[in-house]
Amino acid sequence: MPAESAQPSTVHLRRAIARDAPEAADVWLCSFAAALPTVVRPRTDDEVRAYFREVVVPQRETWVADTGAEDGIVGVMVLGDGELSQLYLHPDWRGRGLGDRFVALAKERNPGGLGLWAFQVNKPARRFYERHGFVAVTFTDGGGNEEREPDVRYEWRP
Repeated sequence: MPAESAQPSTVHLRRAIARDAPEAADVWLCSFAAALPTVVRPRTDDEVRAYFREVVVPQRETWVADTGAEDGIVGVMVLGDGELSQLYLHPDWRGRGLGDRFVALAKERNPGGLGLWAFQVNKPARRFYERHGFVAVTFTDGGGNEEREPDVRYEWRP
């Protein structure tokens, strides 16, 4: 996926539609593998793809970062009930401002505040959220998530 073909400013954030599900799932899979190599996924790639196709895109407020070019979808964000439940960027597109744009959109759509969970081991994500005003409020041993990976609860309040 050559990141040179589109600049972040030409990438459009838009609501996902049914045909986006396969690409959004692939971004999630690629990003998860790159960012969290030590975290064991409880779902197969095919199960993740089915979940995006059957649940995430049709039933959740799902947003994608679309280059409109050969790169296609390079990021995905899922919101719901004051939660930023997922934010994943293709590794080639990290550090180019798309995450900032997604968080700004999430805050705009949830002006009363947002919460999210991050794995404790994901230090870059934790620094990213803290830079955006999220505050760690709870640390767990991972007993409450499918991965059984220690995590941290973050909250943002305006």
